[in-house]
Amino acid sequence: MQGDELMRWRNDERNRLVLVRLALARDTLEAYRLRIDRSLQREFPSLARGVVAFCWPIRNEYDPRHLARTLRERGATTALPVVVAPRTPLIFREWHPGVRLARGALGIAYPLDSREVQPDHVLLPMIGWDEQGFRLGYGGGFFDRTLAARADRPNAIGVAYECARLASIHPQPWDVPLDWVVTERGVYRREAGRLVLLGGDEAQPRNNR
Repeated sequence: MQGDELMRWRNDERNRLVLVRLALARDTLEAYRLRIDRSLQREFPSLARGVVAFCWPIRNEYDPRHLARTLRERGATTALPVVVAPRTPLIFREWHPGVRLARGALGIAYPLDSREVQPDHVLLPMIGWDEQGFRLGYGGGFFDRTLAARADRPNAIGVAYECARLASIHPQPWDVPLDWVVTERGVYRREAGRLVLLGGDEAQPRNNR
């Protein structure tokens, strides 16, 4: 699948998957969030020792703000992405309660005037994700450009729900795969071009990532 056919297919899948996500009940979303929070804290203890970037949640995405608060209490710096211009990599600015926010494209909040930081880890929301670790986002390509532009690429952790899983997004040369995917089921690691489930919500930690 290529060209206009691929573009139409991805747009159709985005619309379908957003509707699926919007149909999730509030208590279901909260249960998923708690599972994802536990998996992230268990499998990635280094999140509490660096700069962690996340996205302000929209449209029933996983809400990372609860985890961000916990990580700040443990010593982390948290940040949000900022769009500088079309077709350019994102920058990241520190965010914590008290930092002024504005609303950008799709109504996503971003910091207005806090200091720029370089993230060690990025928690990426995904509309869809596939078995090879590729992410279906909103179509702007900002995160792909950002990850591709960084020589010291941050640890890229995609976060979504199992209902957003696809066999393939039909990746193109500009699509950048993620290192990890975390859902309410557990943590997946990309190995030899495919995602491997490491364990579920009650698994024991394996290393100090």
